[in-house]
Amino acid sequence: MPHADMKEEMAMQLELARDAVVDEASFIHFVNVLSTDWFTENELHAIPPQAPYSAGALGWENGNIGAFLEASASWAESSKNGLRFYDVPSNHWRRFADILFMGKIYE
Repeated sequence: MPHADMKEEMAMQLELARDAVVDEASFIHFVNVLSTDWFTENELHAIPPQAPYSAGALGWENGNIGAFLEASASWAESSKNGLRFYDVPSNHWRRFADILFMGKIYE
């Protein structure tokens, strides 16, 4: 599968899993999909050389656990009262999923 097609497919799977979070079981499913996305990113990153200051093949801005957790926490703090295009969901499991999802792309 070419990178562009894989990127679109993985992005769709990840967003669908995040959007479906309503309870602990669906949150765990989302975390598994996020994990698969990260491992796939690392496999793709090993193939062609990537620019050092760009997102990875699947859009990961934060390629190690420290950067990912830092970005997740930073976005969580910034968005705790909502943002222009983000309303804090009343479902806590969905909020957890949003925080982890943003750890992938928030700089």
